[in-house]
Amino acid sequence: MVMNKYFRLGGWSLAGMGMIFLGVEAAASSLEGYAAMNGGTTGGEGGEIVHVSSGAGIHEAMCNRAADDTPLIIYVSGTINHDNTAKFSGSCDTTDSSIQFKRVSNISLIGEGDGAVFDEIGIHIRESSNIIIRNIHVRNVKKSGSPISNGGDAIGLEKDVHNIWIDHCELEASGGEKDGYDSLIDMKAGVQYVTVSYNYLHHSGRGGLIGSSDSDNENNYITFHHNWYESVDSRMPLLRYATAHAYNNYYQHISKSAMNPRIGGRIKAENNYFEDVNNPIGTFYTTDMGFWDVSGNIFDNVTWSPSEQEFPAGPDIVSTTTIEIPYSYTLDAAKCVKDIVTSLAGDNRNLAVSAGDCQVDSGDDSDSTVTPSITLSAKLNDNNEVQLNWDITDASVAGLQLYRDVDSNPDGRERLVLLSADSRSYLDTTVSPGLTYYYWVKVSQTELSDFNSEAASVTIPAISDDSGDGHNNDGNDNGDGSSEGNNSDTNVPETGSSDTQTDSVSVKINGSGTFGGLGLGLLLMFAMIRRTGR
Repeated sequence: MVMNKYFRLGGWSLAGMGMIFLGVEAAASSLEGYAAMNGGTTGGEGGEIVHVSSGAGIHEAMCNRAADDTPLIIYVSGTINHDNTAKFSGSCDTTDSSIQFKRVSNISLIGEGDGAVFDEIGIHIRESSNIIIRNIHVRNVKKSGSPISNGGDAIGLEKDVHNIWIDHCELEASGGEKDGYDSLIDMKAGVQYVTVSYNYLHHSGRGGLIGSSDSDNENNYITFHHNWYESVDSRMPLLRYATAHAYNNYYQHISKSAMNPRIGGRIKAENNYFEDVNNPIGTFYTTDMGFWDVSGNIFDNVTWSPSEQEFPAGPDIVSTTTIEIPYSYTLDAAKCVKDIVTSLAGDNRNLAVSAGDCQVDSGDDSDSTVTPSITLSAKLNDNNEVQLNWDITDASVAGLQLYRDVDSNPDGRERLVLLSADSRSYLDTTVSPGLTYYYWVKVSQTELSDFNSEAASVTIPAISDDSGDGHNNDGNDNGDGSSEGNNSDTNVPETGSSDTQTDSVSVKINGSGTFGGLGLGLLLMFAMIRRTGR
């Protein structure tokens, strides 16, 4: 079902902080296509947020989760390559030759700051689900030559993979298979419910396939929208058996063929713009035909080249099947697609999307994200535990994290607990006497925005003398200069008084409430010697 009402997605770069913020409602609306079905694709929403700048950092963050499905948002910046990528173990299965998401779920990988470039190293998603990849640049991944990674695919999805969103990325190679490269996005062996949106894919021999062979028939439900394919030879996509939906994409300088459904593959192609393209739609390089449902497309300076094993849909293009789309989506007029897509596709575009009506949302709508007001208080209760309470106004909340430190500098603070979005209090029972603690609440709105409260602090009293006589009792002074033997800090029972006497040693600690392990050990040894006579 096509929506007649267009939405607007706003985002902006916050100067000096290198962070991208995205409105909650806008972020939810920006995911369209099959990835929004089958339970939806939320990635690491509500989970821990980490910032990394290496392949090893990505793997470490993934592997350090409590479980394989613990939500996690990884912000990545800088250049990721073979030199800074290492294999880790834990709640993961990784490799040092690619960034690998294997047997995991609920993760977002998002470029931040000046961008994240994956140089000659690919991203492999296998036996995984609910993964979001956004705002990154992957280039020159090779399957032959050196270095090699991920079978030559910039992003590869393989074996029992579902609910994946690849959005606002730049994927490129520097040639074709003869140069050592394979595809920009490949999907095979059971990949379903995927959306590929607002990506810039260029200068590659192959765009990507859905189904790696004529027997690979378990892939299905793939959406491509608002992508820019430039100077790619073929496979946009090569489609076996599966159903795909391609709308509002821009195809430019395509030398061999673009959409290639075959052996029962079906594609619905709506309002796309083809410019300087050979064989925009059809079944190519086989006699096992696929099917197409076409409407509203623009063909500008295209060539239709039939041959013995090439069956283009044009020049008199008609649909050969009817495909019903089960989700709602916005549909730009084809005449606007070239300008819209070249303005918005790729990384470092503030994740902005089409505003509809042939307009481009620049991503500078300051009303799209609301900075929450967070008020945090920390108070000591009667048990010397810290009661924390907070209020959050003016914003929706996707997740909460509570942090603690023993100084007011947030650098190096530790996360105390991950809380549900509706939590508004927490009791910290793990404090130590004599220390001052500082607390922060971090509010996550979406996978691209989080905000910290100001620090709240509280001092835990030192354990005081409980003698109640008002004197300075240090164990050998009564306050008047005389000693008082029965006022010792260590009360040791006499030996030999009774066969039924309870064996016990009581130790009373004054002052700060801490007693060195060596001192306590000596006291216990002394007590044992007195008790046993040895």
